[in-house]
Amino acid sequence: GRALLVLLLSGTVSLLGGLIFGYELGIISGALLQLQADFQLSCFQQEVLVSAILIGALLASLAGGILIDRHGRRRAILASNLVLLVGSLILTLARSLTVLVIGRVTVGFAISVSSMACCIYVSEMVAAHQRGLLVSLYEAGITVGILLSYALNYVFADVDEGWRYMFGLAIAPAAMQFLSILFLPVNPVKLSSWDSDSQKGLIPLQDTEDRAAAKPYQEKHYSFLDLFRTRDNMRRRTLVGLGLVLFQQFTGQPNVLGYASKIFHSVGFQSNSSAILASVGLGAIKVVATLVAMALADKAGRRVLLLAGCVVMAISVTSLGLTSSMAPLAMARDCRAATGPNASQSLSQHPLTPPVLPQAAVSPVPPASGAARSPAGPGTAATRSLTEVFASAQSKEVVPNPSLTQKRDLAGQSRKGALESTSPPLSAAPWAQHTVLNWITLLSMMAFVSAFSIGFGPMTWLVLSEIYPAGIRGRAFAFCNSFNWAANLLISLSFLDLIDAIGFSWMFLLYGLMGVMAVVFIYLFVPETKGQSLEEIEQQLSRKR
Repeated sequence: GRALLVLLLSGTVSLLGGLIFGYELGIISGALLQLQADFQLSCFQQEVLVSAILIGALLASLAGGILIDRHGRRRAILASNLVLLVGSLILTLARSLTVLVIGRVTVGFAISVSSMACCIYVSEMVAAHQRGLLVSLYEAGITVGILLSYALNYVFADVDEGWRYMFGLAIAPAAMQFLSILFLPVNPVKLSSWDSDSQKGLIPLQDTEDRAAAKPYQEKHYSFLDLFRTRDNMRRRTLVGLGLVLFQQFTGQPNVLGYASKIFHSVGFQSNSSAILASVGLGAIKVVATLVAMALADKAGRRVLLLAGCVVMAISVTSLGLTSSMAPLAMARDCRAATGPNASQSLSQHPLTPPVLPQAAVSPVPPASGAARSPAGPGTAATRSLTEVFASAQSKEVVPNPSLTQKRDLAGQSRKGALESTSPPLSAAPWAQHTVLNWITLLSMMAFVSAFSIGFGPMTWLVLSEIYPAGIRGRAFAFCNSFNWAANLLISLSFLDLIDAIGFSWMFLLYGLMGVMAVVFIYLFVPETKGQSLEEIEQQLSRKR
């Protein structure tokens, strides 16, 4: 009975951690529409507000590993819940842009620590044959959180100062996670001897085979610099971790999804409401694909899912490149074009739907992405590209009247009008004569999203939570995660420059090439860890060259 209770609570902690991560990444898209009207935000101010969460997450990746290793995974999750509570309150009560940015940095710090600690904690709590399923729950939580954020964006779109409700509602899942983890035992691996913990019954989910394999195991102590030394093959493991998080970003997932709504608009989803539904549909595909990955993680194995996902991603993004070269994408990319008192354009010219965010982001971004992911988780969010989409796609209205109340009413009326109106007919679109190519593009987008959610999305964070020794797992995970966030920022900020330099088609083809390189890397370097206890993995990786 107790084993079942701890199993359910572990799953709940993992799911809620991902849900919070995905929700915080996704909610800014709808909130920004209202914030830019209430605070008259310029293009640069929008970029700062959107990127603030990434800055907080990057800071947490640099400092969070020490917190996780020194004070334990459970305390780290509890602390992150409290920080998230403070950040959400700051955002809900904010009266200025500065306070909003501080709140978003605080929230970014909290979800990044939580994403790392959740994946490590759950991987250490459960038996080998359940680890893939329960850690992958984090990525499923990210995708559900993103969907939930879009639903609430829609619900509060016409509510006066609805963004306060959007930010404040994050308190509910954080409180639920805080209560859930209070009933779970202290992380077993943090204690001195694995064998004595097993005898005390502190690890109810470990079966007898795991205990037998673990008995000779004693926790070793590592310094941070050991990550770059040959001791116990640590340098090789660091290479595997960094390779996974960097390829997760460099295969283009954040930016491909960042322009999803624009691509949907191009291929025939002409009304705003249909474009919103198309983006939600893409989110639903991510959820289904992540559920498939959860079911297969402990059967097919991590390597198989990573390789299969990478191959499909490379093929689908290459086909996107080829189709966009034959039928060029027509996208407004610069939010600055819509600023100034005379730049008030009809919202109905572009879809109101925000871009679908990754994992982590995701997956930690964690679950990057997705994020995102991940975990976005660690998941992840595209900074400048997202801001450009938000600002250009929504063509912000600048109302000269200083009264915030009147401006609020006007913005609400504009949104209502936009939702009821439709864009120019399909025949006016540049892709109107390319029906077959439109469908190929649409199917490629769906295949790309599905492949990421089966492979890189959940599997990156699962492998990272398994391949490092317990004594340095938190710091190693955080080190890799910091590169995940930094790469996300770099790609997001260089995305528009790349488009201007080489065009959409070559950019997609470049992502396809990175996908092929990722397949080779995974085949040569990433170990298979399914069905093995963490101690067996540790002993094998210490010996194996």
